[in-house]
Amino acid sequence: MAVIVVGGHSRNIGKTSVVAGLIAALPEFHWTAFKITQYGHGFCTADGKPCQCQTADSCVSVTAERDPASGTDTSRFLTAGAARSIWVRTRIGMLSDAMPRIEKELAASENAIIESNSVLEFLRPDLYLTVLDPAVTDFKDSARRFLDRADAMLISSTNNEDVFRDATIANMPTFRIPPPGYMSDDLVEFVRSRLAQASSALKT
Repeated sequence: MAVIVVGGHSRNIGKTSVVAGLIAALPEFHWTAFKITQYGHGFCTADGKPCQCQTADSCVSVTAERDPASGTDTSRFLTAGAARSIWVRTRIGMLSDAMPRIEKELAASENAIIESNSVLEFLRPDLYLTVLDPAVTDFKDSARRFLDRADAMLISSTNNEDVFRDATIANMPTFRIPPPGYMSDDLVEFVRSRLAQASSALKT
């Protein structure tokens, strides 16, 4: 099984579009897609709006999206061609409580693609892609903490100015994925090639 994690330094910079784009471009992997949302302080870490993620009965909720027309991010994954789409909601700092259920869902998956930074605390994917937008100055602590583990940097802005002058990412493979598509043929081939390498390594 291949596992891809797509993270990013802030909200609303194209992470969900990247996940959907890779699902659509690589249908042969029969993806199970995960979106991990953490909530707390009355605001959602997914979009910064007043939080609708919190459930009254539990600090962890794991639900399968069934309706590709619901308009949610997880429905976009189904529309793109995901075999299954899972929304994981946890209170900030409590993702560990959700990991047994996530691991169970992973075990039932052919391949998985996960939108999250924080999940890197608990698993090591075959590929970690970090989405960065030089036009957005906010930088999540979780994204900065795992920046050195990224396999590639995806620049989701038409702004060509390189404001991320960091030795950690100086030599990192970089792909420009400007809106509205948030995808490139070069990125798709990079992902396909890296997953093929990972599969070959497991067989040797």
